[in-house]
Amino acid sequence: MPHLLTSILEDRHWDAALISSLPNVRYLTGFTGSNALALALPDRIILFTDPRYTIQSKKEFHGRTVIVKGPLVAGMKRWLGKISTLAFENERILFHTQQAVAAELPKRAKMEGMGPLLEELRMVKSAGEIALIRRAVEINSTAFQAAMRLFREGMTERDLAAEIDYQMHQFGSEKPAFDTLVAFKQHSALPHAHPREAKIEGNGLLLIDMGAFWHGYASDMTRMAHIGTPSQKTKTHYKAVLEALTMAEASVKPGITAKKVDAVARKVLKSYGMEKFFTHSLGHGLGLEIHEPPRIGKKMDTVLCAGMTITIEPGVYMEGHQGVRIEDTILVTEHGSEIMTPTPKEMLLL
Repeated sequence: MPHLLTSILEDRHWDAALISSLPNVRYLTGFTGSNALALALPDRIILFTDPRYTIQSKKEFHGRTVIVKGPLVAGMKRWLGKISTLAFENERILFHTQQAVAAELPKRAKMEGMGPLLEELRMVKSAGEIALIRRAVEINSTAFQAAMRLFREGMTERDLAAEIDYQMHQFGSEKPAFDTLVAFKQHSALPHAHPREAKIEGNGLLLIDMGAFWHGYASDMTRMAHIGTPSQKTKTHYKAVLEALTMAEASVKPGITAKKVDAVARKVLKSYGMEKFFTHSLGHGLGLEIHEPPRIGKKMDTVLCAGMTITIEPGVYMEGHQGVRIEDTILVTEHGSEIMTPTPKEMLLL
């Protein structure tokens, strides 16, 4: 990746680029520690971290590493003092880091924001990255199946969320990709509900949204279960969302815009009179972060291309009643797309 960033530096007449967000530092260097900065120069990338990571940084990054005792910016003085134009992550840098860097630059030097440049480079995954995401998806699905086999009516939402997290760990996940979401009955109408001590019992829908990290790469999946016999109304809600998901997934291919994929799902929900209950974007990219570009939304002009990994997750949320969401992780391929998530999409009856 340094060669690609190098060409961008030349094209934009930047002397160097400061990388401050840890996911982007990892993307460029492979370093996984919790404290780091990277300085991209025309011929190399230099990693700055603290003494805790002396051994780890040598194993993970094979370029120049500078171990700094104290603020990392202080270790960059000899390089920053020679820069006329420095690009920086203006959408992600901490204010005090930006101020410290500015103080070390020559008086007439300029800092120029690079926006989501690296995030855009990260949208198209390498074969190695896709393999890691595929494994994260497999762990997620296997853990879901194992946890649901252990489900017993009367468990709380928190009980089931904890069981899901444990099963992900058992099957190799480094950690959940986000706080596991388990929501029963009316609580499922909250798109980002947090598990409660409420018991899962009686008749009702159960929404489970979960993801796993494998070697730093994320997966994401939402599935629905039902305790007792679902009503005809619930079956209709589920059918509408499943059809929206299926049609949207079928539309994913290189060259289509994100907003056109989003529109496919909304058209289906509109035919059921349910579009107004769909209150978020259709999906998002995922990789080193659980939410990263491209966003699959009704105003997004991003053109999908092979190598992108995205989620498709239509949902309908009816306050005081229930919510339905179904979500897969998708790979955009050369000629269409691949549904990476192997878990069946039918409503699980418990």
